[in-house]
Amino acid sequence: MTGVWLLHVDLDQFFASVEVLRRPELRGKPVIVGGAGDPAQARAVVATASREAREFGVHSGMPIRLAARKCPDAVFLPTDMPAYEAASAQVMATLRSFPVRLEVWGLDEAFVGGDIGDPERLAAELRAAILGEAGLTCAIGIGRNKNQAKIAARFAKKDPSGIATLTDETWMPVMGGRPVGDLWGVGPKTVKKLDELGLTTVAELAAARLETLTPRFPPRAAKWLIVVARGGGETEVVTEPWVARSRSKEVTFDRDLTERAEIEEQLTLLARALCAEVVAAGRQVIRVGVKVRTASFFTQTREAKLREGPTIDPNVVADAALTVLGKFELKRPVRLLGVRADLRLDD
Repeated sequence: MTGVWLLHVDLDQFFASVEVLRRPELRGKPVIVGGAGDPAQARAVVATASREAREFGVHSGMPIRLAARKCPDAVFLPTDMPAYEAASAQVMATLRSFPVRLEVWGLDEAFVGGDIGDPERLAAELRAAILGEAGLTCAIGIGRNKNQAKIAARFAKKDPSGIATLTDETWMPVMGGRPVGDLWGVGPKTVKKLDELGLTTVAELAAARLETLTPRFPPRAAKWLIVVARGGGETEVVTEPWVARSRSKEVTFDRDLTERAEIEEQLTLLARALCAEVVAAGRQVIRVGVKVRTASFFTQTREAKLREGPTIDPNVVADAALTVLGKFELKRPVRLLGVRADLRLDD
């Protein structure tokens, strides 16, 4: 098994695991992290649920109130991003201590790679080191590229060893009969388009001709879909420090907003608060996006590049958000507002 291998490290139920690490008395209990940690909080959603809570049907994105009904004995905790960032930094430092290339993908996942003689042994050593140094568990997927490693990590979560491997040889026997939605990066909208083309399984997509897809997809996207369905993917591990390309804030209101003036007021407050976080992080805003979710759960996003160039001025960011809001018709009550700031990368 020598040669270039990619390993995808995926920390288990990360937020909940960090909370249990800080509060050992919670081990073995259903833990739900989200919002202010109040199960009665209107419209707050679950950020992470422990394995014990998931057994009751609780999952990320579920309304906190529904989670409380499904699992009334759960321990509800507020999100604590500084604690999660510190734990993530410790994990990444542990991974960097190994003679591999590291690409951080976020707080709870990363790729490592290189010319590895025994990837399964390395995976076991990585898991042991993360547990020993950070006290956290993880699943590790092994593959010849990022696509294979990422999907293998899903299988690793169900394996007692916490490790699973996908290769060019095993890809189709394992993945061929699965629905196209199981592919990394293939979402519901893409699945619907593929279904309309009669391509419902990974094997069918892998065998498709490019001209079959191009009537519904741009040529580049069509080519990518066929490549990933055949088990292909990127092999380069980018070792530059991970830098967030954007930052966002959103709020779900206790009651729907119906007046445009009130919507604009809340969006302005949200944009200013987001800009303050960006400035505190020493970054600059180059583009502003706005998300609106109506009472019927219909969600739209719009964005615009700042004409003035990069800025740290909250007035500029707020004005830009209001300009983007002008692209929405706002005919229905608004349930949620969100603002995203794309950040300058060469600061």
